[in-house]
Amino acid sequence: MAIITCQISSSAASFDTILHRIETGILEGSISASMEGSQDFASGSARCSVRVFERYSYIGGNRLSMSVTLFQEGNGPTHICAVTSGGSQAVFFKINRFGEDAFMEKLEELLAEFGA
Repeated sequence: MAIITCQISSSAASFDTILHRIETGILEGSISASMEGSQDFASGSARCSVRVFERYSYIGGNRLSMSVTLFQEGNGPTHICAVTSGGSQAVFFKINRFGEDAFMEKLEELLAEFGA
């Protein structure tokens, strides 16, 4: 499992711009990538979007997932948290995280476009 958290100021990019870039960047970044689920919430001036992506890891020989959550209140920064999972082949411990790390690195490249 790999986890990243960051925030992007609203002056660098809007919530919708960040979300759209993540969606298109992940899906275009791998021929096997798919969006398995999505949900959007709003309450007052707060917004939250959750996306679950999946892709095949050639090195690990299995599928793995990445959940990405974006949160913003009012005109504040967009907070982002991403978690990968499923890249291991062992029963009791992880012996292969290459696929998870590569999936997360793609997201990190996308977020770097906004200065994160």
